[in-house]
Amino acid sequence: MSFEFWWLLGFPLFFILGWLAARIDIKELMSESRGLPMSYFRGLNFLLNEQQDKAIESLLEVAKNDPQTAEIHFALGNLFRRRGEVERAIKMHQNLLDRPDLDKEQRFEALFELGQDYFKAGFLDRAESLFVKLVGTSFEERGFSFLVDIYEQEKDWVKAIEASRRLQYFTEKNKQKNIAHYYCEIATANLKTGDVTSAQKSLGKALKENPLCVRANIALGDIHLDKSEPQTAIDRWRGIERQNPAYLSLVGQRIFDVYNHLGKAKEGYALIKKYLSDYPSYDLMQAVYEANLVCSGVDRAYELVKSEIMKFPTLLTLNKLLETQLVNLEGKQKSDMRLVKNIVDQHVKHLSLYFCDFCGFKAAKFHWHCPACNSWDTYSPRRYEEREGNL
Repeated sequence: MSFEFWWLLGFPLFFILGWLAARIDIKELMSESRGLPMSYFRGLNFLLNEQQDKAIESLLEVAKNDPQTAEIHFALGNLFRRRGEVERAIKMHQNLLDRPDLDKEQRFEALFELGQDYFKAGFLDRAESLFVKLVGTSFEERGFSFLVDIYEQEKDWVKAIEASRRLQYFTEKNKQKNIAHYYCEIATANLKTGDVTSAQKSLGKALKENPLCVRANIALGDIHLDKSEPQTAIDRWRGIERQNPAYLSLVGQRIFDVYNHLGKAKEGYALIKKYLSDYPSYDLMQAVYEANLVCSGVDRAYELVKSEIMKFPTLLTLNKLLETQLVNLEGKQKSDMRLVKNIVDQHVKHLSLYFCDFCGFKAAKFHWHCPACNSWDTYSPRRYEEREGNL
């Protein structure tokens, strides 16, 4: 393809056209900005500098002078809610909804914002009714996200399941873990009323939703044990190894106790000893220690803990070793050892806690649902010191 010199004549033309377009855009922008009061720009400046009080004063002045500016009202409502002034946020968004000139999208947005106000204020029934109105709108997905939180707080697990399925459809994010926990919560409620059959069905649904739901298998094992079906209970708990072996630490003691009740203590000991070897954890070590006391006595139990502390030198294991030594000591030696153990006890209290991987909240008891951040399946079955890198 040959170059034609007359093409050069087009370059100035293109330059002139670009310059004219830019001038037109700049003029339009300047014209629009002149229509905005200085209070608006002061408010933006205060927001950028995180001076919320002054920003609110400026934006309120804009809203007073131009009450038809919906965007300013939305901004003020959000600011009020973030500051915890929920009553003012509700009033701001309710006033927007009362306006006849709002277009459809703005009305949906006002409903969504008002729903958030009620949610933060704790008026869950009012928030729910508003979010339900958003079904079929552009705010539907965000509304369902809040509905799930509402149903969790109200412990309405059936509605939580339905809302989670809808949310999963919109976001394509896997909600199966959460749904499985909702079924487990339903099963827990069934058991409190003595409806064991319904509880088993709910736990079956949990496993169908999420085959890796350890919680369902643990609960089913407990149900079979209560129904005098010990071997089936053991089979359920042993199945956890295929789901997530880290959670065997939660059932190690139960497994041995059932074997011991069946007169098969040595078989049970061998099984949890293998678990300890394959999946080391403090709780499994404690279960094996207790099994050793039953099967072989204090001396063998002491040797076990001594062996474990050589492999995993942690304060938790050291504390267990001191506890074992106390059994065989007498007089002043026992008194001195108890003093040492009491000192170590003070240091291991926080190390023996479970903690949430999501928010870091620590608790003495293992939780499936974090009491701090309300996340599901974020608690590790391993103690804090283990997670810090030693075990």
